[in-house]
Amino acid sequence: MEQTKPVFPAPDHDHGRCTEDAISHAERVCGGRGQKFTPIRRQVLSALLSSHRPLGAYEVIEELAKTMPRPAPITVYRALDFLMENGLVHRIESRNAFLACAHNHDETTMVAFLICEMCGSVGEIPATPLAQSFNEAARGTGFSPKLSVVEITGICAHCQKAA
Repeated sequence: MEQTKPVFPAPDHDHGRCTEDAISHAERVCGGRGQKFTPIRRQVLSALLSSHRPLGAYEVIEELAKTMPRPAPITVYRALDFLMENGLVHRIESRNAFLACAHNHDETTMVAFLICEMCGSVGEIPATPLAQSFNEAARGTGFSPKLSVVEITGICAHCQKAA
């Protein structure tokens, strides 16, 4: 992953362009992997892109219900699973919510999430070296780790400036 700084969009950023870029990225990822980017997968990703805050599955359903018949929860969960498997969505464990991602990585890439306590925005930074250290420490005790999720709460730069 090339990104070195967390990305918290400025309040006045071009959200339309941001969304278009993320959808184009998803199309390229799916096409490159021979995966189908079905209409429901596109709609779920678009719902998550409607803000830069993590949404729960039922919030995704509510967002979708604004423009289409209300989808069944299992349909949304299947789309979310597909999007996570292809590195297009992350799950924010502490919030039981999902966040769209337009960075070029898959579900095995370790990232740390920076969660703003004021505005709810989430940034991400690469965390592979950190995850490797945690995993080595865990293995040293005889524990076999499967999944590492790092979430750091605090205040983003935009909220600090506004305060």
